[in-house]
Amino acid sequence: MEEEFVRGTIYKIIYKNEMNGYMVGLFKIKDTNIDYNNDIINITGVFPRFDERKEYILYGNMVNHPKYGLQFNVTSFENPVPTKMEELVVFLSSDLFPIGEKTAIRIVDTFKEDTINKILENKNCLQLIPRLSEKKIDKIYNTLLDYQNTSNVVMELTRFGFDMKEALNLLNKYDNKILDTVNNNIYDLIDSDDVSFKKIDEIALNMGLKEDDDRRIKALIIYIMKDLCFNHGDTYLSLEEISFGLSSYVTVSSDKLDYLMIKLIKEGMVIVSEKKYYLKKFYEAERYICDRICYLNDMTITSNIDISKYIDNAKFNNTNYDDVQRRAIEWGVNNNITIITGGPGTGKTTIIKAITAIIKEAHKIKESDIALLAPTGRAAKKMMETTGLSASTIHKYLGWDKDSNSFNVNEYSPRGEKYIIVDEVSMIDTLLMEALLKGIKRSAKLILVGDYYQLPSVAEGQVLKDLIDSELLPVVKLNKIYRQSEGSYILNLAYDIKEKNISEDLFIKKDDYLFINANNDNIVSVIREVVSKAIKKGYTDREMQILAPMYKGSNGIDNLNNVLQELFNPSSDAKKEIYVKDVIYREGDKILQLVNDPDNNVYNGDLGYIEEIIISNGKNITNQININYDGNIVEYTPDKFINFRLGYAISVHKAQGSEFDMVIMPLASSFKRMLYNKLVYTSVTRAKKSLIIVGESNSFIYGINNDCIENRKTSLKDFIINKYNIS
Repeated sequence: MEEEFVRGTIYKIIYKNEMNGYMVGLFKIKDTNIDYNNDIINITGVFPRFDERKEYILYGNMVNHPKYGLQFNVTSFENPVPTKMEELVVFLSSDLFPIGEKTAIRIVDTFKEDTINKILENKNCLQLIPRLSEKKIDKIYNTLLDYQNTSNVVMELTRFGFDMKEALNLLNKYDNKILDTVNNNIYDLIDSDDVSFKKIDEIALNMGLKEDDDRRIKALIIYIMKDLCFNHGDTYLSLEEISFGLSSYVTVSSDKLDYLMIKLIKEGMVIVSEKKYYLKKFYEAERYICDRICYLNDMTITSNIDISKYIDNAKFNNTNYDDVQRRAIEWGVNNNITIITGGPGTGKTTIIKAITAIIKEAHKIKESDIALLAPTGRAAKKMMETTGLSASTIHKYLGWDKDSNSFNVNEYSPRGEKYIIVDEVSMIDTLLMEALLKGIKRSAKLILVGDYYQLPSVAEGQVLKDLIDSELLPVVKLNKIYRQSEGSYILNLAYDIKEKNISEDLFIKKDDYLFINANNDNIVSVIREVVSKAIKKGYTDREMQILAPMYKGSNGIDNLNNVLQELFNPSSDAKKEIYVKDVIYREGDKILQLVNDPDNNVYNGDLGYIEEIIISNGKNITNQININYDGNIVEYTPDKFINFRLGYAISVHKAQGSEFDMVIMPLASSFKRMLYNKLVYTSVTRAKKSLIIVGESNSFIYGINNDCIENRKTSLKDFIINKYNIS
């Protein structure tokens, strides 16, 4: 009797036991020998590794479960090796060519395994294919000319398990040496941003590499160190942390771990100091930041401008400064390095404005000698509006190349500005600060401005905190609140949160503040009601922003965006829509940019609006979404749709560097693992005129009191202290 099988791809994983590999899921059928009418089938079985993008043949038998009905019980499975003709179809239907899978199948069915040679010998042979225009024939032919010596390499990479885009990226980066790299040690690709480690690891194991092979374990150590550092914001780890992370993948004796760690140290990939294990890039970055900051701090101060004659002159700037603010201005004008920290309303932006005005007049320097920088586009725009001078994101200033993930401006070709003023420094991670210091001349005066109590950077490090905590650098701490109108409570609330000052005021309605008690089950419905009322009063999504700690769950960002979209931008015959991975985007939607894209002058955290959606409808045009970011219209094709998401609700991290007239913040008990003091403080300080918190009082109090997530393991502070102790 013929063994029953289904051939196809995994459609959805419903349950997976990571310990024993048992899985329940849905499988999309391409071919089968069982009597089954649907194209989706329930499957159960043990699968040690399962790639959702790959095709599999599953062997087993149909069973009728008393509770779950018909399902296919898998006893074994295999990855069918693609035939040469199947590989050709994948190649010709990739983004390189102007045709889809159906046309590619017709071409390969016509010319069989000799397809590429036939087309290269005489492109007119493609005229045999119905509805293939002359323009498309020329495009196919010219593309094959470009790839005629490497098409076999690309298809061989897809045979290993790389998808077409990954194969092409690897080919472009490694040339024809890529196959040698894959065959000799595929783990040499782990530094490539083109393929995930998990994908490389899966392919290596499918190629027959043993789980305890030294090459695999060394690669796993580097992967685990990268993963742990990013997830926790650390720049170093303990050996115990690395060993525990490794145990999830393979069992390794302590002796073997020590031996392989020594090899990684000798190869220069890992640095160990005082039982702290660093990836080389983080150790060197913190060392470099320490050396450059201390160099500036130790330089002789040559400027001695008396700021009084400027700031006491009403014509110069009609502002009264207290003694602390005057010190911040004086140090910023004269010192080689100055750090200014303070919460909202303490006058940081006013001080930046005064510093730039004084150094322009007193030092007679040009505007082009001053660089105003910030981590985000919105923070840079705020600096520009405050000072009247040009401002830029750090990435744009340093000429970031997204393809190589490197900066064109570096220690070999630094910028020439004399004053560098950087705002929102709490958001700057270790590697970005290193890049910035490498990109400015060594004698440039540096003014760093930020809020010590805000969230640390998303990526590794806590640069501002470490610099201030070293207590060896010129730091001005602004504590007095100035930006506060009559009857305003928001800024007082922020400082109460910072000081963990919990009182009844937290829950009492104010002119600009409202706490609405709601539980996990009705938070969304309360927010819907609040937003609906605000819309009736004339508020738009340009003035309102919902901030939440997490993406998943009924109260998370993803679900909130779906609810808010229907309130702010409901479906209409006048608006075109497009589905992208279960998300509806429609014209007029508020959008959040997720990645830096200096080529289009749009950056991670920027908010825009969909101006136009172009639907292909089978014509000679592709789907396209055009998004307007304050007058800068960026065109997105389908491969770039992953670069944005709906922006009615965004994370607190994405909101850093921005302020909104009205902020609405859900605080559910389901967010508990993400609720901590700095997150709540940062959320509250994003609101300029109105703040509404919807949630449970216990969750609010818990978040205010919880400091546990703030403890990052970094060495910058210690490096600075040790440098001065040694000298």
